[in-house]
Amino acid sequence: MKLEMKDRPGQLVAALQPISAVGGNIVAVIHQRETPAVTETLDVQIVLKLPEGRLSRLLELLREQGVNVVRIDEERLLYECTLIMIGHLMHTDLSDTVDRIDTTGSAEVTELSLVMPAIASPSSARITIRSTTRTEMKKAIRILRGVAEQKSLLIIEPLEGA
Repeated sequence: MKLEMKDRPGQLVAALQPISAVGGNIVAVIHQRETPAVTETLDVQIVLKLPEGRLSRLLELLREQGVNVVRIDEERLLYECTLIMIGHLMHTDLSDTVDRIDTTGSAEVTELSLVMPAIASPSSARITIRSTTRTEMKKAIRILRGVAEQKSLLIIEPLEGA
């Protein structure tokens, strides 16, 4: 959550109190003061966990404190699949492979672990994809299969139901 508030003593505490009041847990607070202050407002990013159904009450309490909520990001990538890719991953532009999945807007490569035994030898990578829905996960895996076919890569997929 990104918040904008007046740059005055006590404003940060005033913004954090409503989170506690609704049963939220603050994971991180990122506050960076610009020097010299160009505006009279301050941007603060807060990473937090909220119990189900408490967001609307939190937003109401923040507004009452004079805190403007600029952006709210929720965890949206709920489905995860880990696959293995084998082949000349670096020579066939690994970033392009990742970008083709990431540009869907509904699936992203969230983890990538690469092993390169030698320059001329095939490399292997463990790739984790997260998506918004099962359907979008299937779409992302189809994209990866297509890329693998174009680039002569081997994809090892998890067994269904295993």
